Amino acid sequence: MEKIKTKYTPEKYTLENERAIVGIGSKPGEFYPYDLLLGALSACFYYTLYEILEKRKMDIPTIEIIVTGDKRTELPTTLEWVNLEVIVTGDVNENQFLRYVDLAGKYCSIHVTISKVAKMSHEVKFNPLK
Repeated sequence: MEKIKTKYTPEKYTLENERAIVGIGSKPGEFYPYDLLLGALSACFYYTLYEILEKRKMDIPTIEIIVTGDKRTELPTTLEWVNLEVIVTGDVNENQFLRYVDLAGKYCSIHVTISKVAKMSHEVKFNPLK
C-alpha cells in the first residue's frame, strides 16, 4: 500500500512519507505540483528501464533524464506533451538500449497514465566513455 501525507499550514506545505519530506510551493527549495509529477515520471521511467537492463544482464550506465512538458491553456490544464531526454554515458549497445527505452515507456505505469492525456516522446543521446 502506498501512503503519502500532505500537510498545509499558513507557513508551508509539505508532502511526506516515512522516508522523506518535500516542500511544495513557489519558495526556494520547494516544488510545484507539476514538478513533482514530472519528477515521478522520471523516477518511474528510470526504475523501469533499470529493471529491464538488469534482467538483460547489461551493465547499468550513468543515465540522466531531463523531462520537459507543456500544459494546455484550456481547462483543465492537463499536459499537452511530455518529452523525456535520456542521456546515456557509458559503453552500451545503442540499438538494444533504444529498444529498452521503448519497453520502459510501455511498462512504466506513470508514463502510461500520463500518455492518456499527453503526447509522449523520447530522445536518447549517447556519450561513450573515452
